[in-house]
Amino acid sequence: MIPGSGNRRRFRDLSEQEILALAISSEEDDARIYRTYAERLRGDYPASAAVFDGMAEEEDRHRQRLIDIHRKRFGDVIPLLRREHVAGFYARKPVWLMQTMTLDQIRGEAEAMERQAASFYEVAAQRTTDAATRKLLGDLAAAEAAHENSAQRLEDKHLGDEARTAEDDAAKRQFLLTWVQPGLAGLMDGSVSTLAPIFATAFATENTHTTFLVGLAASVGAGISMGFTEAASDDGQLSGRGSPLKRGIAAGVMTAVGGLGHALPYLIPHFWTATVIAMIVVFIELWAIAWIQNKFMDTPFLRATLQVVLGGALVFAAGAIIGGG
Repeated sequence: MIPGSGNRRRFRDLSEQEILALAISSEEDDARIYRTYAERLRGDYPASAAVFDGMAEEEDRHRQRLIDIHRKRFGDVIPLLRREHVAGFYARKPVWLMQTMTLDQIRGEAEAMERQAASFYEVAAQRTTDAATRKLLGDLAAAEAAHENSAQRLEDKHLGDEARTAEDDAAKRQFLLTWVQPGLAGLMDGSVSTLAPIFATAFATENTHTTFLVGLAASVGAGISMGFTEAASDDGQLSGRGSPLKRGIAAGVMTAVGGLGHALPYLIPHFWTATVIAMIVVFIELWAIAWIQNKFMDTPFLRATLQVVLGGALVFAAGAIIGGG
């Protein structure tokens, strides 16, 4: 029977045959993960895909060596034992998470995979008193350490400086198009467009509860509208802007956040205390937008400041005048 999550084996209770079986299944899983990475990257980052193809082949060769050792010592029948069956054994992130991972995150995850495997076997070897088992674990640790060196050689072969730079630039551009640009547009819309209704309501009623409800409705409504508009405006196939779902989430969430920033202070019962805090929040929001434009969109800081702060000030003034009229 396969051990369940509530009935995991302890590593120290495994026999040498089971340790070999665990190593074999782990190498098999890692090869599958590397091939999945390669397929995920092949269209946009072919050089990195070639690296992961090579790493998968390395894992296949190591798995075959382990199988050969198992046949020699224990026969052809390999026990069914996987990482999730052993308490304390290093885990791998679900492959579906890679859909949201950047190129650098995938590279970092691959490096972590090799380090975790080598580290686990080294620690396990130190805690083992049986000489044969200790040698086996030491050999596995050395094999995993060799994987990391092999990965570096594969990168040197397939991923030169020019290819890495080109792929890094493409990854940065994709991140900007998919997340930063829609998110920034949403933050600007949410921060600026809700100023007038929130502060008009505030100065017209001087009622913090009513002002908060208006701000909440305006922020959430604007977030939903911006999210659907961004997701429906472009499927990303021709423009290369990436997943419409991701862009819609970025735009919608940041729009709502931009409006809620200066609506939440009106949870404070005292009107002028809430209003002063809301004004401070608006000032911080507008400067944050200018900073993001300068850092990620290469907009000159002075121009970004004039555009955002001046525009925000005009909208705020309109709301205050209308509400106080």
